[in-house]
Amino acid sequence: MAKAARAAQAWRTYKSVTEPGSPGLGARLRAIPKMIGAVMRGRYPGMGKSKLAMMGLGVLYILSPVDVVPDFLVLIGVADDFGVFLWLMGSLLGESGRYVDWERRQVRAFPS
Repeated sequence: MAKAARAAQAWRTYKSVTEPGSPGLGARLRAIPKMIGAVMRGRYPGMGKSKLAMMGLGVLYILSPVDVVPDFLVLIGVADDFGVFLWLMGSLLGESGRYVDWERRQVRAFPS
């Protein structure tokens, strides 16, 4: 069930990135550092620090040599890392797309 949910989230993210008028993959990737800074400073209301912390834990889990399911169990050990990776990329790309949209609305609302 969880694998299907992760695959569905990856598909929704792909559809969102390729949607006309939606921020593209490059814009979303470039926005991630700015989004993290805006969340940390409390300037972006679309995402809480708790979700950012969960994403950080996801990065640590992927990079950590210690796993819930050891990698020497080849298919299962790699699958759990890949599942976390899919969740992380889906979450980051989805949130960064919303951040880019929010940023564009802010620029239009307060022109220089």
